[in-house]
Amino acid sequence: MKSQSLEKPFSDVELDQRAIAILRENEWGGYTLPTRGLYPFQWNWDSMFVALGFSEFDLERAWTEVETLFQGQWQNGMAAHIVFRRDDPSYFPGPSIWVSGQNPSTSGCSQPPVAATVVRDLYEKDPEIGLARLKEIFPRLMAWHRWFHMMRVISGGAAIAVTHPWESGRDNSPDWDRALSNVDPSGIADYTRKDTGHVDPSMRPTNEEYDRYLKLVEYGRETGWDHARITREGPFAVADPGVTFILMRADRDLLELAKVLGAQDSAHEITTWLYHAEEAADYLWSERLGAYAARDLRTDDSATGVSSVAFLSYYAGISIPRRDARLQATLRRILEVSKYSIPSFDPEHSRFDSKRYWRGPVWVIINYIVARGLAEYGFEREANRIRLDTREIIRGSGFYEYFDPICGSGAGGGHFAWTAAIWLAWASPMTD
Repeated sequence: MKSQSLEKPFSDVELDQRAIAILRENEWGGYTLPTRGLYPFQWNWDSMFVALGFSEFDLERAWTEVETLFQGQWQNGMAAHIVFRRDDPSYFPGPSIWVSGQNPSTSGCSQPPVAATVVRDLYEKDPEIGLARLKEIFPRLMAWHRWFHMMRVISGGAAIAVTHPWESGRDNSPDWDRALSNVDPSGIADYTRKDTGHVDPSMRPTNEEYDRYLKLVEYGRETGWDHARITREGPFAVADPGVTFILMRADRDLLELAKVLGAQDSAHEITTWLYHAEEAADYLWSERLGAYAARDLRTDDSATGVSSVAFLSYYAGISIPRRDARLQATLRRILEVSKYSIPSFDPEHSRFDSKRYWRGPVWVIINYIVARGLAEYGFEREANRIRLDTREIIRGSGFYEYFDPICGSGAGGGHFAWTAAIWLAWASPMTD
């Protein structure tokens, strides 16, 4: 399968129009598919970035996108990473594999919690329209954040654990290689993958990785989706800088929303969560790498390479002077060896793969939140480089799921909703 690119160059105005059309094409009732065929349901963080895109031209629809995600919220507070609502033979593993016991049916794990940050953005676009919506969604956001702080923290720790690579949103990142190799996949039922029927297998996780993904689903199902037990005893638990830093930022934004609502008890609770933020950052810091890195909570081993989420510390509100110089040097090195930023894994590492999902390709949603944090701390040159690179690859290749950092070609699914959304909300020159 060839890398994908635009058949002809489009003007920025035409790209704006095309991005809006992609969001509309992927609508399915009150929620949006990431792309038809490959991902035929509602995905958690996809929908939140999609809401940012909708907010540029239809604020009401943006709020609806957020609200429909939480229709699948569990009683324990978890917002699942997939809300199914229906079965679809084009996707595996579907609701019959997860057996979550929810209505509507969902997967059994979560995803990076960008929702509170997005809700704050939506509210601040128009507080008069947003206040009533905020009052309705705020308790659901509190319950989800509380779930993370109670169900995804190992006793005595502070960094947030992911108990399945899918929960990180970065399914096959090299960050999980060592921990995943300790998951014994023997005994899983025969299955047929559907993703490789839509996308070149060289751009997707391997079969060996999929075997272990399904073993972890099987384990969760056997526990009755007891999330505390899964975190405490399950075969996979890794402290993730991505989810940890995204939740820190979301906690800070949720605190501001609590103040808007005069919710003093909630504000106090959120403040206790943030009290441990620097402790979590300390745990994730790798002096050897000069960056924040994933850490296996079963063995205490750190990841061997630098992922793009290492640079989300600024987005999280974490700036530690004695580390910033090292972290900035690491970022500059990666930017210098990458034609297009930010590769999802260090291009100078032996496990880098420019086209295989989260092992190297550029993901514009990560570009957006990394650059947002950098800009907030005054690193304008780096933030602008990332934004301009994002603009260039979308101009050159279109609205694809992810992009090769070496040549900029599109990869994965096409007509991709969150790429269209990030163009509208941030990358388009119309947002300057």
